[in-house]
Amino acid sequence: MIESNPSSDSNSTDAIIGILDTGIWPESESFNDETMGPIPLRWNGTCANGQDSSTFNCNKKIIGARSYGAGEIKSRTPRDMMGHGTHVASTAAGVEVKDVSYYGLAAGTAKGGSPGSRLAIYQVFSSQNGSHGSTVLAAFDDAIADGVDVLSLSFGSSSFLEQEFINDPIALGAFHAVRNGITVVCSAGNDGPNPGSVVNSAPWILTVAASTIDRVFESDVVLGNNKVIKGTGINFASIQNSPVYPIIYAKSAKKSGVDENATRNCEPNSMDQEIIKGKIVVCDNEDSLYPQRNKQDEVKKLGGIGVILIDDELRGVAFNSGTFPMTVISSKDGAKPDIAAPGVNILAAWIGNDTVQTLKGKDPPLYNVLSGTSMACPHVSGIAAAVKSRNPTWSPSVIRSAIMTTAAQTNNMKAPITTEKGTAATPYDFGAGEVSTTGPLQPGLVYETTAIDYLNFLCYHGYNIATIKIMANTIPDGFTCPEESSIDLISNINYPSIAISNFDEKAGRRVNRTLTNVAGNAKMEDAKTVYNISIDAPAGLDVQVVPDKLHFSKIDEKSSYQVSFSAANPLKKDVFGSITWSNGRYKVRSTFTISSKSGSVALDKK
Repeated sequence: MIESNPSSDSNSTDAIIGILDTGIWPESESFNDETMGPIPLRWNGTCANGQDSSTFNCNKKIIGARSYGAGEIKSRTPRDMMGHGTHVASTAAGVEVKDVSYYGLAAGTAKGGSPGSRLAIYQVFSSQNGSHGSTVLAAFDDAIADGVDVLSLSFGSSSFLEQEFINDPIALGAFHAVRNGITVVCSAGNDGPNPGSVVNSAPWILTVAASTIDRVFESDVVLGNNKVIKGTGINFASIQNSPVYPIIYAKSAKKSGVDENATRNCEPNSMDQEIIKGKIVVCDNEDSLYPQRNKQDEVKKLGGIGVILIDDELRGVAFNSGTFPMTVISSKDGAKPDIAAPGVNILAAWIGNDTVQTLKGKDPPLYNVLSGTSMACPHVSGIAAAVKSRNPTWSPSVIRSAIMTTAAQTNNMKAPITTEKGTAATPYDFGAGEVSTTGPLQPGLVYETTAIDYLNFLCYHGYNIATIKIMANTIPDGFTCPEESSIDLISNINYPSIAISNFDEKAGRRVNRTLTNVAGNAKMEDAKTVYNISIDAPAGLDVQVVPDKLHFSKIDEKSSYQVSFSAANPLKKDVFGSITWSNGRYKVRSTFTISSKSGSVALDKK
């Protein structure tokens, strides 16, 4: 990830990353503070370790920890008993640790996105109490008062249950955090890739999708005719060196009177034990409410000796099945999110008392491999912290812009990024693209999204001033919602990307944007420059930008432009493209998405 010096002094601008999650395992080497300097004087937080004070201790890396939930305050502990929070925290800001692996797999060096940053832990989930909206809001309030710079949240509601912003604790808490200068980074959820499946979609949140890396745990299926079906999975089963075993499709073992779909998905009490026993069972993975682990456990309980899971959308995602053989194969193997980051097969720190991920006869793993947008989110949180450390006066929207406009659209092989199905990825899949680890440190130009932009966004969604005041507490003097809400309010938000719905090819659409020069320094070195426009538009869509040159003579100078979209014929599908401003040194790219369909339904909240 980003190279940074983990040392600091009392006057340092060390970034502080707040992690809202399941807590932390402080003994992990990823949180060693030997190379860290004194804790920043601006830190106002505390280490509330409850009754775990004899063993749970903060240090110069973990500078604060709080726990929320039921029970007496003194009985609470921020110690992670689930592993998720520890994995996330080390991905965001873990120090460099060499020679780590998960029982020999993914061996190498572990290092967080910003190893020089400090960590503040807010345990809002526990194995006993889960989490509640009030808990999340309390953690936001504490984090704001404590003085964090970045907040990382690798959770959210299901896309099927996502609430209105005014009732969503993450959206509410993030709104106030951003107004206090804190960048809030959230996972996009794991309900994708279907339309409308992104969660944490408020424009003041930096929303992260997950992408793959060049790490694959192969777990192939070798048939009796020696044909090899490529698969993925983490397993240490001795079956790999065994003779041939019979394979059966779960549907063939359906119990009488049981729904066929349940049997195909290897759900409980759906398969005949006598048929399953001694066989490798092929299960579909179409039921998202029934986890892979449960399918494995059900087959194992019935005497099956292995599982082959068919899932086109999990291609390349390794499921950890321990010593029970399991592989995932594909039957085809033959405007949010904002950004994408590595989220598949990620190795990071783990808790020291784990039993689920521990192999029989082995000590608990110190590092574990997990996948999901939960793993992608802290990569971006770490990068945001590194940008904040380099540019301590930058606002959350400027940091987001720096991350989005410098993203890549090609993979490590210089080929276009594709989806899990092998088709070309679009902004619906990866937002602005794959996050860059160095580009955001020097973006050249940035889009600053103001409080007025966010208030206009709420007006567009149908909230009236009274409701907005409840959500925002205070609003600028004189601000009112337009008498007639218009789609132009949201498309004209000074956001790093452009999203237009209800596009009418006859009327066309115009949107305005303003860029701020952040290149150069106070002595005007490199600040005087000219940026030229380049446009990448799909066939059938006409895109014009006025002016086609932006002149800057000093740092922090602003310059505006207008983009006009039109088409000779109706759009048959959503289309995508980009505009890029370049001065030969910096490239500032903004994606656009144009749809003739409605992007949102205005709600009556008057």
